[in-house]
Amino acid sequence: MADVYPVTQQVTSLGPRTGQAAPDVCIAGVEDCLIYSRHGLGTTFKSLFHDSKAIVVFVRNFLCYTCKEYVEDLSKIPQELLLDAGVRLIVIGQSSYSHIEPFCTLTNYQHEIYVDPERQIYKKLGMTRGETFMETAASRSPHVKSTVLGGSVRSMWRAMTSPAFDFQGDPLQQGGAFIIGPGPNVHFAHFDMNRFDHAPISWLLQLAGMQAVDLRNPKIIDI
Repeated sequence: MADVYPVTQQVTSLGPRTGQAAPDVCIAGVEDCLIYSRHGLGTTFKSLFHDSKAIVVFVRNFLCYTCKEYVEDLSKIPQELLLDAGVRLIVIGQSSYSHIEPFCTLTNYQHEIYVDPERQIYKKLGMTRGETFMETAASRSPHVKSTVLGGSVRSMWRAMTSPAFDFQGDPLQQGGAFIIGPGPNVHFAHFDMNRFDHAPISWLLQLAGMQAVDLRNPKIIDI
């Protein structure tokens, strides 16, 4: 059975880690920001959660091995589970839309995915640039399997062998995870402090009102 962590707060971020109150995440300032599909078609950020609840995961960059492995686990969430719960699962990167298709092929990710190439939403929501490691914080995402050396080497190799040598986004940009909607209601917010600081997928599913999934052998867990 996969680990299922009880969630005792609706909203977590840098605030709870330092003993402060939960953050007041304002979505109004980013609702009209444009994001782009794998075909380069633009849509507003608010369209993702206007009519339904959405789990929105912002990743660092598409070459980052920790993001790759996190999205590989997101890809194991059954589509029928999302449909039954009326929840959308959305990944947002910060590269050109041309990198979406190769990343989906690499991770076997088949849910919704967009890019914010100018990082407008990242910046306006306050996602940090640079890494902060805290001795008291969890040191490693449960979704990252590679060692730092092995993962970094593979990331560099993918950069060198891609059609255009680039980092597919700002390598210093951190991501985050949000549960939003319907409408501009933020139910959960997590701002990554470093490349390993992912919100556990079990938390996201639980707070979105969904059943847990055993990601080692993808199936729904009755709890």
